[in-house]
Amino acid sequence: MKKLLRLVILLLVILGIAAGVGYWKVRQLARSPLTLKEEKIFTLKAGTGRLALGQQLYNERIINRPRVFQWLLRVEPELSHFKAGTYRFTPGMTVREMLALLASGKEAQFPLRFVEGMRLSDWLKQLRDAPYVKHTLKDDDYATVAKAVALENPQWVEGWFWPDTWLYTANTSDVAILKRAHQKMAKAVDAIWQGRVENLPYKDPNQLVTMASIIEKETAVASERDQVASVFINRLRVGMRLQTDPTVIYGMGASYNGKLTRNDLETPTPYNTYVISGLPPGPIAIPGEASLKAAAHPAKTPYLYFVADGKGGHTFTTNLASHNKAVQDYLKVLKDKNAQ
Repeated sequence: MKKLLRLVILLLVILGIAAGVGYWKVRQLARSPLTLKEEKIFTLKAGTGRLALGQQLYNERIINRPRVFQWLLRVEPELSHFKAGTYRFTPGMTVREMLALLASGKEAQFPLRFVEGMRLSDWLKQLRDAPYVKHTLKDDDYATVAKAVALENPQWVEGWFWPDTWLYTANTSDVAILKRAHQKMAKAVDAIWQGRVENLPYKDPNQLVTMASIIEKETAVASERDQVASVFINRLRVGMRLQTDPTVIYGMGASYNGKLTRNDLETPTPYNTYVISGLPPGPIAIPGEASLKAAAHPAKTPYLYFVADGKGGHTFTTNLASHNKAVQDYLKVLKDKNAQ
Protein backbone atom coordinates (compact mmCIF):
# COMPACT_ATOMS: atom_id res chain seq x y z
CA MET A 1 0.00 0.00 0.00
CA LYS A 2 2.82 2.40 0.87
CA LYS A 3 4.58 1.50 -2.38
CA LEU A 4 1.39 2.29 -4.31
CA LEU A 5 1.01 5.59 -2.50
CA ARG A 6 4.60 6.51 -3.22
CA LEU A 7 4.08 5.60 -6.87
CA VAL A 8 0.98 7.78 -7.09
CA ILE A 9 2.79 10.68 -5.45
CA LEU A 10 5.70 10.21 -7.85
CA LEU A 11 3.35 10.20 -10.83
CA LEU A 12 1.65 13.35 -9.55
CA VAL A 13 5.01 15.03 -9.14
CA ILE A 14 6.04 14.00 -12.64
CA LEU A 15 2.74 15.22 -14.04
CA GLY A 16 3.11 18.46 -12.11
CA ILE A 17 6.58 18.98 -13.45
CA ALA A 18 5.43 18.16 -16.97
CA ALA A 19 2.49 20.53 -16.62
CA GLY A 20 4.82 23.23 -15.30
CA VAL A 21 7.24 22.71 -18.14
CA GLY A 22 4.38 22.72 -20.61
CA TYR A 23 2.94 25.90 -19.14
CA TRP A 24 6.39 27.50 -19.23
CA LYS A 25 6.75 26.55 -22.90
CA VAL A 26 3.32 28.01 -23.66
CA ARG A 27 4.15 31.27 -21.92
CA GLN A 28 7.54 31.36 -23.60
CA LEU A 29 5.93 30.89 -27.03
CA ALA A 30 3.48 33.72 -26.37
CA ARG A 31 6.39 36.07 -25.61
CA SER A 32 8.64 34.86 -28.41
CA PRO A 33 8.93 36.79 -31.71
CA LEU A 34 7.59 35.41 -34.95
CA THR A 35 10.16 33.65 -37.12
CA LEU A 36 10.24 36.48 -39.65
CA LYS A 37 13.19 38.32 -41.12
CA GLU A 38 11.02 40.69 -43.16
CA GLU A 39 7.46 41.95 -43.33
CA LYS A 40 4.85 39.31 -44.10
CA ILE A 41 1.37 39.77 -45.57
CA PHE A 42 -0.83 37.03 -44.14
CA THR A 43 -4.33 36.19 -45.33
CA LEU A 44 -6.69 34.33 -42.98
CA LYS A 45 -9.70 32.87 -44.74
CA ALA A 46 -13.18 32.90 -43.24
CA GLY A 47 -14.01 29.79 -41.22
CA THR A 48 -10.39 28.96 -40.32
CA GLY A 49 -10.24 27.15 -36.97
CA ARG A 50 -7.49 26.94 -34.37
CA LEU A 51 -5.87 23.80 -35.80
CA ALA A 52 -5.92 25.15 -39.36
CA LEU A 53 -4.53 28.50 -38.26
CA GLY A 54 -1.64 26.85 -36.43
CA GLN A 55 -0.83 24.67 -39.42
CA GLN A 56 -1.01 27.64 -41.81
CA LEU A 57 1.30 29.70 -39.61
CA TYR A 58 3.74 26.79 -39.46
CA ASN A 59 3.56 26.11 -43.22
CA GLU A 60 4.27 29.78 -43.95
CA ARG A 61 7.20 29.70 -41.50
CA ILE A 62 5.72 32.27 -39.15
CA ILE A 63 5.86 30.01 -36.06
CA ASN A 64 7.93 26.92 -35.45
CA ARG A 65 6.04 25.09 -32.66
CA PRO A 66 2.47 24.39 -33.86
CA ARG A 67 1.65 21.95 -31.01
CA VAL A 68 2.67 24.43 -28.32
CA PHE A 69 0.70 27.06 -30.26
CA GLN A 70 -2.44 24.94 -29.85
CA TRP A 71 -1.86 24.72 -26.10
CA LEU A 72 -1.46 28.49 -25.95
CA LEU A 73 -4.92 28.91 -27.50
CA ARG A 74 -6.33 26.52 -24.90
CA VAL A 75 -4.60 28.21 -21.97
CA GLU A 76 -5.62 31.67 -23.18
CA PRO A 77 -8.86 31.12 -25.12
CA GLU A 78 -9.41 34.87 -25.51
CA LEU A 79 -6.59 34.80 -28.08
CA SER A 80 -8.48 32.38 -30.32
CA HIS A 81 -11.21 34.78 -31.43
CA PHE A 82 -9.46 35.77 -34.66
CA LYS A 83 -11.16 37.34 -37.68
CA ALA A 84 -10.74 36.65 -41.37
CA GLY A 85 -8.75 39.21 -43.35
CA THR A 86 -5.36 40.17 -44.71
CA TYR A 87 -2.86 41.31 -42.08
CA ARG A 88 0.66 42.72 -41.95
CA PHE A 89 3.10 40.88 -39.66
CA THR A 90 6.42 42.54 -38.89
CA PRO A 91 9.76 41.24 -37.61
CA GLY A 92 9.92 41.47 -33.82
CA MET A 93 6.16 41.00 -33.39
CA THR A 94 5.45 38.40 -30.70
CA VAL A 95 3.03 35.50 -31.07
CA ARG A 96 0.71 37.17 -28.54
CA GLU A 97 0.80 40.44 -30.49
CA MET A 98 0.08 38.57 -33.71
CA LEU A 99 -2.96 36.86 -32.17
CA ALA A 100 -4.18 40.16 -30.76
CA LEU A 101 -3.92 41.65 -34.25
CA LEU A 102 -5.89 38.75 -35.75
CA ALA A 103 -8.54 39.22 -33.06
CA SER A 104 -8.74 42.99 -33.68
CA GLY A 105 -9.66 42.69 -37.36
CA LYS A 106 -7.31 45.59 -38.17
CA GLU A 107 -6.35 44.53 -41.65
CA ALA A 108 -3.25 45.67 -43.53
CA GLN A 109 -3.64 48.85 -45.55
CA PHE A 110 -1.91 49.30 -48.88
CA PRO A 111 -0.96 52.68 -50.38
CA LEU A 112 -1.81 53.75 -53.92
CA ARG A 113 -0.29 57.07 -54.97
CA PHE A 114 -2.24 59.04 -57.57
CA VAL A 115 0.04 61.90 -58.69
CA GLU A 116 -1.18 65.25 -59.96
CA GLY A 117 -0.21 65.99 -63.57
CA MET A 118 -0.85 62.42 -64.69
CA ARG A 119 -3.80 61.38 -66.83
CA LEU A 120 -6.61 59.18 -65.60
CA SER A 121 -5.39 56.54 -68.06
CA ASP A 122 -2.08 56.46 -66.15
CA TRP A 123 -3.96 55.98 -62.88
CA LEU A 124 -5.99 53.14 -64.34
CA LYS A 125 -2.76 51.36 -65.28
CA GLN A 126 -1.57 51.79 -61.69
CA LEU A 127 -4.83 50.30 -60.44
CA ARG A 128 -4.35 47.28 -62.69
CA ASP A 129 -0.93 46.67 -61.15
CA ALA A 130 -1.84 47.47 -57.52
CA PRO A 131 -1.64 44.45 -55.17
CA TYR A 132 -4.76 43.03 -53.50
CA VAL A 133 -7.15 45.25 -55.50
CA LYS A 134 -10.34 43.56 -56.69
CA HIS A 135 -10.60 44.36 -60.40
CA THR A 136 -14.17 44.92 -61.54
CA LEU A 137 -13.76 47.33 -64.49
CA LYS A 138 -14.11 45.37 -67.70
CA ASP A 139 -11.76 47.81 -69.46
CA ASP A 140 -10.13 51.20 -68.98
CA ASP A 141 -12.26 53.18 -71.41
CA TYR A 142 -13.34 56.49 -69.93
CA ALA A 143 -16.98 55.72 -70.74
CA THR A 144 -16.70 52.51 -68.72
CA VAL A 145 -15.20 54.42 -65.79
CA ALA A 146 -17.87 57.13 -65.96
CA LYS A 147 -20.64 54.52 -65.81
CA ALA A 148 -19.02 52.45 -63.06
CA VAL A 149 -18.32 55.45 -60.85
CA ALA A 150 -21.76 56.92 -61.65
CA LEU A 151 -20.43 60.37 -62.52
CA GLU A 152 -23.04 63.11 -62.35
CA ASN A 153 -21.61 64.48 -65.60
CA PRO A 154 -20.43 61.40 -67.57
CA GLN A 155 -18.44 63.56 -70.00
CA TRP A 156 -16.39 65.03 -67.11
CA VAL A 157 -13.97 62.17 -66.59
CA GLU A 158 -10.42 63.35 -67.19
CA GLY A 159 -9.23 65.57 -64.37
CA TRP A 160 -12.06 64.75 -61.96
CA PHE A 161 -10.22 62.52 -59.49
CA TRP A 162 -8.34 63.79 -56.44
CA PRO A 163 -4.57 63.18 -56.45
CA ASP A 164 -3.46 61.68 -53.15
CA THR A 165 -2.07 58.56 -51.52
CA TRP A 166 -5.14 56.37 -51.13
CA LEU A 167 -5.08 53.57 -48.55
CA TYR A 168 -7.13 50.42 -49.08
CA THR A 169 -7.51 46.96 -47.60
CA ALA A 170 -7.29 43.70 -49.53
CA ASN A 171 -10.18 43.00 -51.92
CA THR A 172 -11.20 46.67 -52.12
CA SER A 173 -12.50 47.15 -55.66
CA ASP A 174 -10.94 49.46 -58.22
CA VAL A 175 -14.29 51.24 -58.54
CA ALA A 176 -14.46 51.87 -54.78
CA ILE A 177 -11.05 53.58 -54.87
CA LEU A 178 -12.02 55.66 -57.91
CA LYS A 179 -15.29 56.68 -56.26
CA ARG A 180 -13.45 57.98 -53.21
CA ALA A 181 -11.03 59.94 -55.40
CA HIS A 182 -13.86 61.39 -57.50
CA GLN A 183 -16.03 62.33 -54.55
CA LYS A 184 -13.16 64.23 -52.92
CA MET A 185 -12.34 66.03 -56.17
CA ALA A 186 -15.98 66.95 -56.80
CA LYS A 187 -16.30 68.34 -53.27
CA ALA A 188 -13.05 70.32 -53.56
CA VAL A 189 -13.94 71.72 -56.97
CA ASP A 190 -17.37 72.78 -55.74
CA ALA A 191 -15.82 74.70 -52.83
CA ILE A 192 -13.20 76.32 -55.06
CA TRP A 193 -15.81 77.14 -57.71
CA GLN A 194 -18.03 78.83 -55.14
CA GLY A 195 -15.08 80.87 -53.85
CA ARG A 196 -13.62 81.90 -57.23
CA VAL A 197 -13.01 85.55 -58.05
CA GLU A 198 -15.62 87.31 -60.16
CA ASN A 199 -15.69 87.64 -63.94
CA LEU A 200 -13.52 84.66 -64.83
CA PRO A 201 -14.12 83.37 -68.39
CA TYR A 202 -15.40 79.94 -67.29
CA LYS A 203 -18.82 78.61 -68.24
CA ASP A 204 -18.84 75.76 -65.70
CA PRO A 205 -16.63 73.97 -63.15
CA ASN A 206 -15.25 71.67 -65.85
CA GLN A 207 -13.66 74.66 -67.55
CA LEU A 208 -12.05 75.68 -64.27
CA VAL A 209 -10.65 72.13 -63.92
CA THR A 210 -9.50 72.34 -67.56
CA MET A 211 -7.58 75.54 -66.84
CA ALA A 212 -6.14 74.02 -63.67
CA SER A 213 -4.91 71.00 -65.63
CA ILE A 214 -3.09 73.25 -68.11
CA ILE A 215 -1.48 75.17 -65.25
CA GLU A 216 -0.46 71.84 -63.69
CA LYS A 217 1.31 70.76 -66.87
CA GLU A 218 2.95 74.15 -67.51
CA THR A 219 4.74 74.69 -64.20
CA ALA A 220 5.80 72.84 -61.09
CA VAL A 221 6.90 76.07 -59.38
CA ALA A 222 4.33 76.89 -56.71
CA SER A 223 4.98 80.64 -56.76
CA GLU A 224 4.34 80.79 -60.52
CA ARG A 225 0.99 79.08 -60.76
CA ASP A 226 -1.18 82.18 -60.31
CA GLN A 227 0.99 84.07 -62.83
CA VAL A 228 0.65 81.27 -65.40
CA ALA A 229 -3.09 81.39 -64.76
CA SER A 230 -3.08 85.16 -65.35
CA VAL A 231 -1.44 84.74 -68.76
CA PHE A 232 -4.10 82.32 -69.95
CA ILE A 233 -6.94 84.35 -68.44
CA ASN A 234 -5.60 87.53 -70.09
CA ARG A 235 -5.38 85.72 -73.42
CA LEU A 236 -8.95 84.45 -73.15
CA ARG A 237 -10.19 87.95 -72.37
CA VAL A 238 -8.55 89.57 -75.40
CA GLY A 239 -9.34 86.71 -77.77
CA MET A 240 -5.80 85.31 -78.13
CA ARG A 241 -5.28 81.61 -78.56
CA LEU A 242 -3.73 79.86 -75.56
CA GLN A 243 -0.98 78.23 -77.64
CA THR A 244 0.13 75.83 -74.92
CA ASP A 245 2.15 72.74 -75.87
CA PRO A 246 0.64 70.33 -73.29
CA THR A 247 -2.78 70.63 -74.97
CA VAL A 248 -1.22 69.68 -78.31
CA ILE A 249 0.46 66.68 -76.74
CA TYR A 250 -2.80 65.54 -75.13
CA GLY A 251 -4.64 65.84 -78.46
CA MET A 252 -1.99 63.74 -80.21
CA GLY A 253 -2.67 60.79 -77.90
CA ALA A 254 -0.50 57.74 -78.51
CA SER A 255 1.14 59.29 -81.58
CA TYR A 256 3.21 61.65 -79.41
CA ASN A 257 6.82 60.39 -79.38
CA GLY A 258 8.37 62.87 -76.96
CA LYS A 259 9.02 65.66 -79.45
CA LEU A 260 6.76 68.36 -80.91
CA THR A 261 7.23 69.50 -84.50
CA ARG A 262 5.86 72.52 -86.33
CA ASN A 263 3.57 70.13 -88.16
CA ASP A 264 2.21 68.90 -84.80
CA LEU A 265 1.44 72.48 -83.79
CA GLU A 266 -0.41 73.08 -87.05
CA THR A 267 -2.36 69.80 -87.12
CA PRO A 268 -5.94 70.37 -85.89
CA THR A 269 -7.30 68.37 -82.97
CA PRO A 270 -10.03 69.39 -80.52
CA TYR A 271 -7.26 70.05 -77.97
CA ASN A 272 -4.71 71.89 -80.13
CA THR A 273 -4.82 75.41 -78.69
CA TYR A 274 -2.54 76.67 -81.47
CA VAL A 275 -5.47 75.97 -83.81
CA ILE A 276 -8.62 76.33 -81.70
CA SER A 277 -9.75 79.43 -79.85
CA GLY A 278 -10.59 79.35 -76.15
CA LEU A 279 -10.19 76.43 -73.80
CA PRO A 280 -9.96 72.82 -75.01
CA PRO A 281 -13.09 70.70 -74.49
CA GLY A 282 -11.88 69.26 -71.19
CA PRO A 283 -8.94 68.74 -68.82
CA ILE A 284 -5.67 67.33 -70.12
CA ALA A 285 -4.46 65.93 -66.78
CA ILE A 286 -5.32 65.58 -63.11
CA PRO A 287 -4.76 68.97 -61.44
CA GLY A 288 -3.63 69.35 -57.84
CA GLU A 289 -5.20 71.63 -55.27
CA ALA A 290 -2.67 74.44 -55.86
CA SER A 291 -3.43 74.55 -59.58
CA LEU A 292 -7.19 74.51 -58.93
CA LYS A 293 -6.82 77.48 -56.59
CA ALA A 294 -4.62 79.31 -59.11
CA ALA A 295 -7.27 78.82 -61.80
CA ALA A 296 -9.89 80.28 -59.44
CA HIS A 297 -7.65 83.09 -58.16
CA PRO A 298 -5.26 84.14 -60.95
CA ALA A 299 -2.80 86.93 -60.26
CA LYS A 300 -3.67 90.36 -61.66
CA THR A 301 -0.92 90.94 -64.22
CA PRO A 302 -0.54 92.43 -67.70
CA TYR A 303 1.31 89.33 -68.94
CA LEU A 304 0.40 87.65 -72.21
CA TYR A 305 3.46 85.44 -72.68
CA PHE A 306 5.81 83.23 -70.71
CA VAL A 307 8.70 80.94 -71.56
CA ALA A 308 11.05 78.74 -69.57
CA ASP A 309 14.10 80.56 -68.26
CA GLY A 310 16.34 77.50 -68.23
CA LYS A 311 16.72 77.67 -64.46
CA GLY A 312 13.55 75.84 -63.46
CA GLY A 313 11.17 78.79 -63.72
CA HIS A 314 9.68 81.05 -66.38
CA THR A 315 10.07 84.56 -67.74
CA PHE A 316 6.78 86.48 -68.05
CA THR A 317 6.33 89.28 -70.59
CA THR A 318 3.64 91.62 -71.87
CA ASN A 319 4.45 91.85 -75.60
CA LEU A 320 5.78 89.75 -78.45
CA ALA A 321 9.11 91.56 -78.76
CA SER A 322 9.94 90.99 -75.11
CA HIS A 323 8.77 87.40 -75.39
CA ASN A 324 11.02 86.74 -78.38
CA LYS A 325 13.99 88.13 -76.46
CA ALA A 326 13.13 85.87 -73.51
CA VAL A 327 13.03 82.92 -75.92
CA GLN A 328 16.49 83.80 -77.23
CA ASP A 329 17.78 84.10 -73.66
CA TYR A 330 16.37 80.67 -72.90
CA LEU A 331 18.00 79.14 -75.99
CA LYS A 332 21.33 80.68 -74.97
CA VAL A 333 21.06 79.14 -71.49
CA LEU A 334 20.38 75.75 -73.10
CA LYS A 335 23.33 76.16 -75.46
CA ASP A 336 25.65 77.05 -72.59
CA LYS A 337 24.47 74.04 -70.58
CA ASN A 338 25.05 71.69 -73.52
CA ALA A 339 28.53 73.12 -74.03
CA GLN A 340 29.58 72.33 -70.48
